[in-house]
Amino acid sequence: MGKRETMGFPGGIHPADGADKALTMEKPVRTYLPRTVTILSEQSPGGTCAFTVKPKDRVEEGSLIGEPKAFLAAPLHASVSGVVKEIREVTDRGRSILSCVIERDREPKTEQQAYETEAADLSGITREDIVRGLQQGGLTGMGGAGFPTSKKYETEKSIDTLLINGAECEPYLTCDYRLMLEKTWGVVNGARLLLKASKASKAYICLEDNKMQAAEKLNAAIQEIQEKGISQKEPVEVCVLPARYPQGGERQLIQSVLQREVPAGGFPSDVGVIVSNAATAKAAADQILGGQPLTKRIVTVTGCVKEPGNYLVPIGTSAGELLHLCGGVTEKESRILAGGPMTGICAASCWDGESDLFYITKSTSGILVLPNRGWQEQPCIRCGGCQRVCPAGLVPWQIDFAFLEEDYDLCESLFASECIACGCCSYICPAKRELTLRNRLARDLVKQRRRERAVKQS
Repeated sequence: MGKRETMGFPGGIHPADGADKALTMEKPVRTYLPRTVTILSEQSPGGTCAFTVKPKDRVEEGSLIGEPKAFLAAPLHASVSGVVKEIREVTDRGRSILSCVIERDREPKTEQQAYETEAADLSGITREDIVRGLQQGGLTGMGGAGFPTSKKYETEKSIDTLLINGAECEPYLTCDYRLMLEKTWGVVNGARLLLKASKASKAYICLEDNKMQAAEKLNAAIQEIQEKGISQKEPVEVCVLPARYPQGGERQLIQSVLQREVPAGGFPSDVGVIVSNAATAKAAADQILGGQPLTKRIVTVTGCVKEPGNYLVPIGTSAGELLHLCGGVTEKESRILAGGPMTGICAASCWDGESDLFYITKSTSGILVLPNRGWQEQPCIRCGGCQRVCPAGLVPWQIDFAFLEEDYDLCESLFASECIACGCCSYICPAKRELTLRNRLARDLVKQRRRERAVKQS
């Protein structure tokens, strides 16, 4: 087990003291099966699918119900067995999205398979089998972005290292930790499969040092594989890193583990690396070794709720339903976030307990309830705090001013396109400036301008 004693990326913060994760860290994962699921046709922004089923059709869990219609989309599968109730538009986090509502009519199969309890024999599985399985199983990045996993592994660039991201640096969230702790062999076998698909020479399963129990279990499984001599061509190592946000960002993780810097406008593959989330590795094992497409995931429900916990739920489960399952919201004046406090999206303020919130997607890692404490922006005092903590090496306050002045050429020259929207700048700002929001808007605008220029030049 490797342990890195120094931080390998610039900036970063410690936004919590550990009490946040302690709410759910020792809570074993519980399974919850709703009566109906509402599966969105767009599981990530821009990743639209077309439904292949219609109302009254009967579907089995894992059967194909949606085909990709965009580059950022992956196939959709029924997350429960039952009958398609309706195909309708729903409002999800401010967007109107077509959805498939399925009413469950029976319990799923729950028997444990061998790859979840011991090292799997991968000798008869080719790289092509794995990549094809990732695509057919509808796998996407389960850490937040939701990018189709198969597209990462179809790269023609030379890859020498695979990083399995189990850092889970976002405050409050513990779903990946519980997954690595409770489904250790599934994660390890998934990492072995992804290593084979990447054609890399080595894989690292990366965790922060506040998850040592999971690190020890992963290391024990890897040692068992080595002692049995199952394969000498699958070098997998556990790498423990200092707990520092945003350690789990792709670029930051690459810097910490490999001391490589992804170039501006580039991708991890440009420096010979592929990064996949730990939950994505487990989903790869489920699909390739168990024949189970991505239809469910673990979600952390935490914050101001009566009984915080981690739940394994079908894709399409209602967030409001899960909040009620946890005993309800305990803070009247509150905000409900899809995800964590740093990068999550606010779904509601002062929720009435009845109206729809949002539905679990493949990349929904948490439902967080926080006190609704407002503040007013104050003028920037030029303290430079945002610049010191920015892990991308930007000057957020300058980009903020340029964006407000609508000087988009200046935004571009300040490399606004490299903002990772981690929230560090807003967190540290004593003037409570909405730096993350406007830096992210500047980033998106700069990228859009570049796309438009490319179209004109072509």
